[in-house]
Amino acid sequence: MPGPRGYDFWRETLKGARLVVAPMVDASELAWRLLSRRYGAELCYTPMLHAHVFVKDARYRRENLASCSEDRPLIVQFCSNDPDTFVEACRLAAPHCDAVDLNLGCPQAIARRGHYGAFLQDEWELVRTMIERASKEVDVAITAKIRVFEDEKKTVEYAKMLEHAGASLLTVHGRTRDQKGPLTGLASWPHIKAVKETVSVPVLANGNIQYQEDVERCLATTGVDGVMSAEGNLHNPAIFKGTHPPVWEMALEYLQLAIRYPCPTSYARGHVFKLLHHCLCMSENFDLRYRLSKTSSAEEMVVVVQNLKDRMMPYYTGEKPWNPEPDGEQARLPMAPWLCQPYVRIPPEEHLKKIHESQRRAQEKQQMQQEEELANTEDSESNGGGEPSKRPITEESEETDLSKKKKKKMARNPRKSFDPPNDPYEKCGCRNPKGGRCVHGLCRACCRVKCYNEGLDCPGHRILVKTKREKAAIYYAQQEKLKQEEQQGKEGEEGQVKEQSEVDKVQPELEVSKEEVTPVQAATYPQTLKHSVKTNGEEDEKNKANDDEGNIIEENSNGCSSLCDEMTKGIQEKLQRYNFPQDNTSQENWKHKANSAT
Repeated sequence: MPGPRGYDFWRETLKGARLVVAPMVDASELAWRLLSRRYGAELCYTPMLHAHVFVKDARYRRENLASCSEDRPLIVQFCSNDPDTFVEACRLAAPHCDAVDLNLGCPQAIARRGHYGAFLQDEWELVRTMIERASKEVDVAITAKIRVFEDEKKTVEYAKMLEHAGASLLTVHGRTRDQKGPLTGLASWPHIKAVKETVSVPVLANGNIQYQEDVERCLATTGVDGVMSAEGNLHNPAIFKGTHPPVWEMALEYLQLAIRYPCPTSYARGHVFKLLHHCLCMSENFDLRYRLSKTSSAEEMVVVVQNLKDRMMPYYTGEKPWNPEPDGEQARLPMAPWLCQPYVRIPPEEHLKKIHESQRRAQEKQQMQQEEELANTEDSESNGGGEPSKRPITEESEETDLSKKKKKKMARNPRKSFDPPNDPYEKCGCRNPKGGRCVHGLCRACCRVKCYNEGLDCPGHRILVKTKREKAAIYYAQQEKLKQEEQQGKEGEEGQVKEQSEVDKVQPELEVSKEEVTPVQAATYPQTLKHSVKTNGEEDEKNKANDDEGNIIEENSNGCSSLCDEMTKGIQEKLQRYNFPQDNTSQENWKHKANSAT
């Protein structure tokens, strides 16, 4: 039986939750959800999970579905663009959560490449199919989190389509998918209000929730059923309580939960950095910031946070006066930097103004360089028409050697330098430090290229191109010599085989059997290679064989004595094998007959 949907689902399953922690990639893991629930959160989402990986990888499922009895109600969020995969992911997650959410609001570049999140806004038919199938085929409520269109009417139509497809709850982020990063700006609550007034399912509002006062103001302005916080919650987990505790208290409490419910170190480090952000931006705490970046366990982070607490406690208790720099970031904060408070970005207009100003300065700088090059060219032509003098490489002109990322930073801030001050290292031609032991006075990369092209060695960089090539030449010479010797050996063996075959042609082959040859026939049998024993007893063939034998004997009578001896010995051995008479008289007779025959 399908469970409750719509407002019944919100009241019965979600217990009428109004204060919600948003799904955050690598941030809303179990330890952080439990911390947020301790300070007023009534509903939490898992991080955004990839439905395809969730279906295929059991380990991925096990790690991301980690929960406990205190972690309810809980909604699992998936990103997907395939109905079959989404339905299967919902089926696998259903026993471990209270609802499944389809992410239709992620605006990041990775969502553009993967074609999910807010980049499915224009594919209404695909989104409708995914929610319809999941809501009908899986016994769990399906929700959706969306971003708005610039057109308010289109946003309302989009929300109504999701409701009719089967969504039991909608979360509306009041920003478009282009509002992200430095261009985030403010969320549009009027868009959220228009959606709430149109649909008949519960609606949660997301955007502009930085303080507890914003929660009440958003509920009153939009009429939604609850509010969701992301960045406000990351910088102050007690946002729904309306308090601003010291940052070290929240960090230490979170780390204890992270030790009890382990999570990837990068997750924990990211949370601690956000909590301590304003304190770590103080020059006196730069060393702790560096130490925190090198930590590899929650236990090490606890030590760093404790050291920060020891440093900032005198300011917190009033034992030491707090005098921030007038132009510093801490002076512009609404509260002391050691208290949990939101991180507020500069307005997009100010950010764009800075970008335009930096681009203008970069263009002026480039124009001045071109004018200098033109003036140098005219001077060289007026001095005799020689080669135009090249503009000397200065610190400013080294911008052409920078990467694209560094060039963008240089465009925003032309005075920025990427070289460390008072660099003691001598530079190679490629601006990398030279190797201290390099015999060619180059960096490792340039030294490798030089050694390869010119066949050289560099013991300082342990590049032994010349040595290896010499060893290779010796090895191949040895292999060639062994090959030649092997070839000569084969030719010698072939010669021996040829000689042996010629000898075998001269030697007779006696192949007789007990049934075919009688003792008298064996004594008078012709011992030649050209004839063999005939078993049919035909006289004409025997006579012909005897004539041929006589001719051969006359031709070889002078040189066959040794051969005859060997033949006689062989005949005697065969006669013994066939159990012919073995007495001395018989042996003498057989020997006499055999000798006379040969």
